[in-house]
Amino acid sequence: MTKIFAQPSLPCFAMFAAALFTAACAGNGEGLDVNGQPIVPGGGGSVPLSADFESLQENIFTPICSVCHAGASAPEGLRLDADNSYNLLVGVPSTEVPSLLRVKPGDPADSYIIQKLEGHAAVGGQMPLGGPYLPASTIAFVAQWITNGAPPAAAAGVDSTPFVITSTVPDSVDPVTEPPPQIAVAFNHEIDVSQIDMRSARIERMVPGVAVPTVESIPAQVSVSNINRRVLMIWPSHPLRDGRYRALIRTAAPGFLSDTAGRTVAFGEPNSLGETVVAAFEVEVPP
Repeated sequence: MTKIFAQPSLPCFAMFAAALFTAACAGNGEGLDVNGQPIVPGGGGSVPLSADFESLQENIFTPICSVCHAGASAPEGLRLDADNSYNLLVGVPSTEVPSLLRVKPGDPADSYIIQKLEGHAAVGGQMPLGGPYLPASTIAFVAQWITNGAPPAAAAGVDSTPFVITSTVPDSVDPVTEPPPQIAVAFNHEIDVSQIDMRSARIERMVPGVAVPTVESIPAQVSVSNINRRVLMIWPSHPLRDGRYRALIRTAAPGFLSDTAGRTVAFGEPNSLGETVVAAFEVEVPP
C-alpha cells in the first residue's frame, strides 16, 4: 500500500513554519520558555539548528517532543525519540486522520503535523497542548526540511552496513497503555517488498490460563510506503483490548527478510504455518 502526495507554494512557507513542529510533539511545552523558544538558545542540541533531520532531532524532537512522545505511553503510538521518530513520521498515515500523512515530503500544507501545529486539524487541539508554542523562527527549519523532501539523516543511507531491524513499536519490553493503532517494524535499509505477502497478516491474542495456548486471530493489513520503504506497518482491523499479542506475516523465506540489495536479516520466529512472528507486545489499558 503506497501513498504519494504534492508540494505547496513558497509564499505560504512562513505560515506553515509557524505551525509545523508542535504537531509532532503533542505534549505540554516542556523544554520551552514562556515565549515558546527552546530553553537553551538554538534548541540546546550539540549541532546548530538547521533544516536537516539530524539537527531537528537533536534540537527539537528529542529535547521537546519526546518529553511526551516516548515509550509505551506515547500518544497515538508516535514515538519521537531518536530511534523511532523518522520512521514513525515520514510517509506514515496519521492515526487520527488516516487520509493524511504525518509528514508528506515536499508538502507541509498537507502534512498532518502542520495541521496540528496550526490548530485546524479535524481531530484534537493545537499542539503542544496548552502551549507554549514554538515561534515561526524555529519552526521554519522543520517546514523547510519537509519542503526539501524530508530526507533522513545523512548516515541513514550507508549501503555497506548489514541489514538490521532498528526498532519495533510497540516492543516486548513495556506494555502499551492504549490500543496501538499500528505495529511498526523499522529497518536501516529499504525493504524488498516482493519478499512480503502484503495480503497475509494477522494479529494473535494469546489467551492465558489454559493448558494448551489458544488464540484469537485478528485480521490485519500490511503497508510499506513508497515515501519511506524502511518501515513496515501492520494495521489491526479493530482496536486491541487488554492482553498479550503477537503480529504475524508471510515472507518468501519464513523468518527472514531481504533489503533491495539482497541482504537478509533474521526477521522473526517462523511458525508451522509458514508465517513469521514479527512482533510481540502487551496491551494494558488503565481502568
